[in-house]
Amino acid sequence: MPKSRPNVAVIGATGAVGDVFLRVAEERNFPLNSLKLLATARSAGKRLRFLDADIVVEETTEAALKGADLVFCSATSAASRQYAPFIIGEGAVMIDDGSAFRMQANVPLVIPEVNGEDVEWHEGIISIPNCTTTPLAMALHAMRQVAPLRRVTVATYQATSGTGAAAVEELRSQLAAFGRGEPIPLPSVYPHQIAMNVLPQVDVFGEDGYTAEEAKMRNETRKILHLDGLQFSATCARVPTIVGHAEAVHVEFTGPAPLAAIREALSKQAGLVVMDDPANSVYPMPLNTAGDDRAFVGRLRVDESTDYGIAFWCVTDNLRKGAATNAIQIAEELIKRGRL
Repeated sequence: MPKSRPNVAVIGATGAVGDVFLRVAEERNFPLNSLKLLATARSAGKRLRFLDADIVVEETTEAALKGADLVFCSATSAASRQYAPFIIGEGAVMIDDGSAFRMQANVPLVIPEVNGEDVEWHEGIISIPNCTTTPLAMALHAMRQVAPLRRVTVATYQATSGTGAAAVEELRSQLAAFGRGEPIPLPSVYPHQIAMNVLPQVDVFGEDGYTAEEAKMRNETRKILHLDGLQFSATCARVPTIVGHAEAVHVEFTGPAPLAAIREALSKQAGLVVMDDPANSVYPMPLNTAGDDRAFVGRLRVDESTDYGIAFWCVTDNLRKGAATNAIQIAEELIKRGRL
């Protein structure tokens, strides 16, 4: 019988996404029956606040996962692969924040406002898209209601929290040293100093010159939109901000896509906000979108370099809609559809 109040376990509860997951679950009054917080042995014993109670973090083990109906995993890909077979064998569902299963044919890759129906065919695992893919796919899904998509090019400007808590601390320590007029500490998370800098590398480079992050954006967007042949090219950069991924996007269509119609379609897209008044310097930025569960689009304009083109700018809180919020929305979709 489908469960409407599941027993929930969170793997990676002490990480940046895990912390936001707890806050979002509180805000959305997610209907759980019980909650178990799991992390590495090093983090076991810590206490995390949820609602009005302190919950002791346990080490992630198969024994700790027993009895869970729904497991949120925001840890390493190795952890996802290690525990997925046990979770499925127990009859539970794993919603995975990592890249381990995203491109597996029998694993839905879901943004509920775009392809929520794909949860219907899950086999025990549902993946969350990359935090840069999510806002882009939402905008493209709205735009294709006006005209079919032909080609997408995107440049991203990604915050350090996308790399994890250690990267945020590296940025903070470098900025603090700069502010004191001291030598800036050598980097350990990134290959170069991130403070006052922009790194045109997110993840490792492939033989084709694209990074793994750029390949993820291409492949995941195609899978979510069910457009295997979509022409797509990305350049992903890391910038010295803490929260909020930004993207500059150019979209070509197969036929006319009037700007007014595109704007209307974006305005109707669930989970997306048009923030676009450039004459008054109103557009989405990391600072004015942080803490929000929605994707934001601005700087909408005709791309005059092609016959049927639109250019735009989008920003999303990468820890919320880019990760934790999307995970909880997937769980809500499962409950609504009786697929848990």
